Amino acid sequence: MDLSKFYITTPIYYVNAAPHLGHAYTNIACDVLSRFKKMTGDNVYFLTGTDEHGQKIKKAADEHGLSPKDFVDRISGNFRNLWDVLNVNFTDFIRTTEDRHIKAVRESLSRLHKNGDIYQSVYKGLYCTPCESFWDESQLVEGKCPDCGRKAEVIEEKNYFFKLSKYQDWLVDYLKENPGFVKPEIRYNEVTGFLKNNRLKDLCISRPKERLQWGVELPFDSGYVTYVWFDALMNYLSAVGFSSGKDKLSVFWPADIHCIGKDILRQHAVYWPIILKALGIALPKCIFAHGWWMIEKDDKTEKMSKSKGNAVSPLDLVEEFGRDAFRFFLLRETPFGADGKFSRKAFINRTNSDLANDWGNLVFRSLNMADKYFQGEVPFLGKDAFCEYRGILDSLPEKYTRSMKEMDFSSALESVWEVITAMNKSIETTKPWSLFKEKRTEDLSRFIYGLLESIRITGVYLYPFIPDTSLSVYRQLGISADFEKLNLLEEARFGRLKPGTKIKKDKPLFPRIEKC
Repeated sequence: MDLSKFYITTPIYYVNAAPHLGHAYTNIACDVLSRFKKMTGDNVYFLTGTDEHGQKIKKAADEHGLSPKDFVDRISGNFRNLWDVLNVNFTDFIRTTEDRHIKAVRESLSRLHKNGDIYQSVYKGLYCTPCESFWDESQLVEGKCPDCGRKAEVIEEKNYFFKLSKYQDWLVDYLKENPGFVKPEIRYNEVTGFLKNNRLKDLCISRPKERLQWGVELPFDSGYVTYVWFDALMNYLSAVGFSSGKDKLSVFWPADIHCIGKDILRQHAVYWPIILKALGIALPKCIFAHGWWMIEKDDKTEKMSKSKGNAVSPLDLVEEFGRDAFRFFLLRETPFGADGKFSRKAFINRTNSDLANDWGNLVFRSLNMADKYFQGEVPFLGKDAFCEYRGILDSLPEKYTRSMKEMDFSSALESVWEVITAMNKSIETTKPWSLFKEKRTEDLSRFIYGLLESIRITGVYLYPFIPDTSLSVYRQLGISADFEKLNLLEEARFGRLKPGTKIKKDKPLFPRIEKC
């Protein structure tokens, strides 16, 4: 059977500093969706990587006493290491210093120049060096860069420009006809509102070598390198073979989802579709811009940033609490797309409530009962399993699948938790310990089988989010499985757990965290 393709991308991360919680958030979300798609039969290509050119990189390298290449090799390695630590199972890791990417950037520039969409002109205006962005006076906030708040300097120089303005009316019409192109809806409205209230200016896509040499040289003028944002956006094409072989390009393009943070929405929802239109290449199907993580501290909420000294290290949290708890919190705590509020207290409360009390305790006590009442084996079914929560369990596939397809991860997890809550309640109402005392062996057998089988099924649905834990649940149930080679709906079918299977009870999945 031919698999349908699914191409999902993260942004490529700028390597002027170490990775933080925001980077982890995007990649974990894409990893969760990637794992889900594999389990529903798709041929998944999951791309991430690092953005390694530009003035900020050169400056950071100088500050560390390294060449730009040595510096980016080091920081890019930090990102790869973080994805290993977080169990992010990507298909490809693209670096903008790779030959395959440089070749693709130069090929795209050559095409646009040949088609008359790139021209040379003199630029005079305001420039923010940290953001590597040109601004009009009207765009400044109190005379400073609207993105970073730093002072913009006046420069005058010859540069090359891409005719962004030529395609504004086309993009406006395209967005009207394709409202699902930008998600969630609030971001779609943001893009359409910007285009309604502003006329696009042509995009400066070069920097003179006398000011910056660390970049991709323009194919038609060796005195210039490519603007880092034009360079970076091309990674989505270069990774799947644009200009260096059409095999993967023909299979996986267009991308199904570009997952990004809302701070880079304009580059992806305005620049990128126009560049693709000018190149004659199909547009991605969806750009999903999620929110930021805000920090709650001393009754105040502020944006997380290294400059404020409030950035959260994913590595520190994983070392202290484990990677599944970290993955779970980020996607359970707040709807994907909205801003989230991070605090250590919220992290611990969520872990204790959902993972330790609800899920971990359910698994541990259920396996204990199987061990105590049935000599550590899955009991024989007899007649039908007794599950007073069976209706909730049977509704799970539709709810979960619908939410996952919309990247509504918190709702997907909520649908699983409805089952987990019902299972815990059922233990208290049924009182299996009373069935044991009353020697109602058949009723007890039916109940414990239903409990263990429902735990197995919820473990399947939780796999994309907390893969280590789901594998542990399967091992404790005496089952071995490669989840990503399984069919989700088939594997989650009730009745697959074989009676007589030997239980391998282990320690609790998530010990309760007592410290704050």
